[in-house]
Amino acid sequence: MMTQNTLVLGAVAYDPKVVTIWDGFQTYFEQHGLEFDYVLFANYERQVEALATGYIHVAWNSPLAWLQTQRIADRLEQHAEAICMRDTDRDLVSVVVTREGGAVRSVGDLRGRRVAVGANDSPQATLIPLYFLAQQGLEPNRDFEVLPFDRLVGKHGDHIGGERDAVRALLRGDCDAACLIDSNLLVFAQEGTLPAGSVRTIATTPPYDHCNFTVLRGGMSASVERFRELLLGMSYEDPDVRRLLDLEGLKCWVPGRTEGYGLLSGAIDRFGYVEDFVAAVAVRCA
Repeated sequence: MMTQNTLVLGAVAYDPKVVTIWDGFQTYFEQHGLEFDYVLFANYERQVEALATGYIHVAWNSPLAWLQTQRIADRLEQHAEAICMRDTDRDLVSVVVTREGGAVRSVGDLRGRRVAVGANDSPQATLIPLYFLAQQGLEPNRDFEVLPFDRLVGKHGDHIGGERDAVRALLRGDCDAACLIDSNLLVFAQEGTLPAGSVRTIATTPPYDHCNFTVLRGGMSASVERFRELLLGMSYEDPDVRRLLDLEGLKCWVPGRTEGYGLLSGAIDRFGYVEDFVAAVAVRCA
């Protein structure tokens, strides 16, 4: 039962396992004396606004949702803070791959060709790799055609459906290259989507960070600090904890940091991606 002391977290329901994950975390937190509940959202934009209005106290944010929150907070003269993240959220890279044995052997060879990407709001499979290519002198939809696979827009690429469709399009010959996060090369090889030796990597982005727990400093500060303390204290050696961490894809929680979002910040500035949303939410929350 929720009380005025209950810390409420928001998370996006990108997969049915999300319920299992947060039910498990709820039990863990309450066993350690923290009143905790969670709310699931269909998309990150709704979650970002819920945090800005105070409907929730903590948001489990994608990197794009973090930047949206940070920019809304700046307009409202508030302070957004990334308090915690997974060890697996740090120093990730995206890649551009092409068919092995094909004519495209370098980034420069993409000029005049077609490049497949994931959902249009995916940092890892669209925004960051397209920004990287633009930095190499190839402007999207001017120097090469972008072939998007807009799967589950609003979930910021937390699913991998768009990336899987992009590499399938590459193998069919519908495009000349595909963009995806590096870790999914292994996933797609293991599941059989990418046969061994079928693609090669022609470019790798600089490293960037992924999800974090975001708060707006103010109310519930004692509960937020306890929440962070309990996360950082979780041990992978504890079998009950290990089950939850495995579901969420980490070995341990680490303190949040924000320097790993510069690449994505540059991407959304260049493509003008979030300003209308940020301005609208700031007006509604003012």
